[in-house]
Amino acid sequence: MKQQVRICMIGAGRVGKNHSRALSRHIAAAKIVALVDPMAEVRNETAKDFGIDQQYDTLEMALENAEFDAVIITTPTPTHLPLTQLAADHKKHVFLEKPMALNLEECDEINKAVEKNKVILQLGFMRRFDPEFVAAAQRIEAGEIGTPMMVKSNTHGPGLPPPWARDLKTSNGMLAEVNSHDWDTVRWFMGSNYQRVYTEVANFKGAANNVETPHFYDNVLVNIKFESGGLGLISGICPCGYGYDARVEIVGDKGIMQIGELKGQSVVVCTNRDQGLITPIQRTWPERFAWAYINELEHFVTCVQTESTPRAGGIDGRWAVAGVLAGTKSFLEERPVLLKEITG
Repeated sequence: MKQQVRICMIGAGRVGKNHSRALSRHIAAAKIVALVDPMAEVRNETAKDFGIDQQYDTLEMALENAEFDAVIITTPTPTHLPLTQLAADHKKHVFLEKPMALNLEECDEINKAVEKNKVILQLGFMRRFDPEFVAAAQRIEAGEIGTPMMVKSNTHGPGLPPPWARDLKTSNGMLAEVNSHDWDTVRWFMGSNYQRVYTEVANFKGAANNVETPHFYDNVLVNIKFESGGLGLISGICPCGYGYDARVEIVGDKGIMQIGELKGQSVVVCTNRDQGLITPIQRTWPERFAWAYINELEHFVTCVQTESTPRAGGIDGRWAVAGVLAGTKSFLEERPVLLKEITG
């Protein structure tokens, strides 16, 4: 087994900070030795917070001046292909945040690059590492609720996505930036690929938030038919306002399983009978999935050390992108879309 894995963190924003926190505080087998971000102010702040000595504007500069084994890519989706190709060509293992890419051609190029250079690629589907989600998957596989017939997954986020993340040209919109985890979750729990999708979208809060992005939506429902015959539903709202809400329900032919709840803590407070009971809600995604982020990065480090195949890889990332593209085509053309129209 390799010694401590040296990591170059690419991206110093919210997700980069979140991953840097998890690595520096919880994973002794890894060390962030370099940080890449073109925005000096943000980069300096993150480097200071997590004791990262070497800072660079570009990955090219980091490759020339720093020694590391792997990269963690947390930058916007359009950068994923060139960054992954560059890292792989220099024999660096890659942890790539979702969504994998903007289209299937880019997904294929990413997969070719890592296969050609024999490096590891792990996708940032952290729900596959959340203790509750993992336990549910194990119990489904053991047959506790029988054959899955229907799976419903929702992600409702409190804040408005940044402009690039809500524009179909630069991100594929909310179905990609907010609901990629749902696409992966429903396919994972159903144990089957998507066959057909139908999407409805709505825009309730765009005007109040001065959003003029073409085809903007802040509410989305996706109906899915799986190759197995099972049914799926994805619910996305962003911004929802009330907090961070990620829950899943799986119905099998022998029973039902539910994952997650609105309540963020078991603490309940009552100060007067008119107000009633008060309990905290999950406020943010780093709070709800704190251990999932730690576990997925620990898994990546272990895979690098042992040269093992990650639990969530390029094929999973590609399927999630295929679902997003089919879902987007569905609401733009106002019709159900077969996955074969997307995947060929």
